Amino acid sequence: MDSEHEHFYATNRARWDESVDIHAASKGYDVPGFLRGERSLYPLEVAEVGDVTGKTLLHLQCHFGMDTLSWARLGAKVTGLDFSGEAVERARRLAAEIGVESARFVQANVYDAPAAIGGQFDIVYTGIGALCWLHDIRGWARIVAGFLKPGGFLYLYEGHPVLWSLEYEVENQALVLAEPYFESTRPSEFESEFTYVDGPALKARRTYEWNHGVGEIVTALIDAGLHLDFLHEHREVAWQALPWMVPVEDRDHADGARHDRRTQWQLPEAQRELCPLMHSVKATKPA
Repeated sequence: MDSEHEHFYATNRARWDESVDIHAASKGYDVPGFLRGERSLYPLEVAEVGDVTGKTLLHLQCHFGMDTLSWARLGAKVTGLDFSGEAVERARRLAAEIGVESARFVQANVYDAPAAIGGQFDIVYTGIGALCWLHDIRGWARIVAGFLKPGGFLYLYEGHPVLWSLEYEVENQALVLAEPYFESTRPSEFESEFTYVDGPALKARRTYEWNHGVGEIVTALIDAGLHLDFLHEHREVAWQALPWMVPVEDRDHADGARHDRRTQWQLPEAQRELCPLMHSVKATKPA
């Protein structure tokens, strides 16, 4: 990590270190359900990635490993990377608890990942709430491309950059563009007493975040030599991002989806077509 950005990452890392125990104990993460055999993935992710049996999968920014180990339960040989030492230690313990001995977890910043891990993978996966912690989307895309085997692919399932730009007015249910949509040199600075799930107040309350527009993300991947398979924008979001959102009606899914998380949220009908809430991207390295 370069010295110019080390302060921002050190501040964020302190918050994530402190958040690990809170998240592991929260109802939002539901570790007891995971230990019973449930997966923390969404059916959409499983369907869009496809069969991972026997494939090597690298999960960048894996937190304490629930999503990583969910892919292992689907048959992948997994490696998870996170900049939080507390998260990596918790992920290793979780892997031992469920008997996934082949899982590997490594502590490093994404930009230092090539030196920390090495090798190439069939799949690079990045999940919800990851990209906003990275200052340089082009550097990230080059690292992703470097980790992929020829014929391998990136799969990204993330909050839409428009969603990260929104603030809201509860009284009249207004959506307001208030944060940068495009990547900026200086990050947005936030103060928050609580993490995004249930739990006690945090001591480390400050974070620094960077948004990245869809065009910036896709162009970065193309410039890194990847072929864009799809970019899907979704009206549903994986958490209740705004207080007046309504749950999505349950739908039938493929066999095995009952093991995955299902609850998603959408805007009321009158606002549903106003903006995308999440997006998914698949990009393949030419063979």
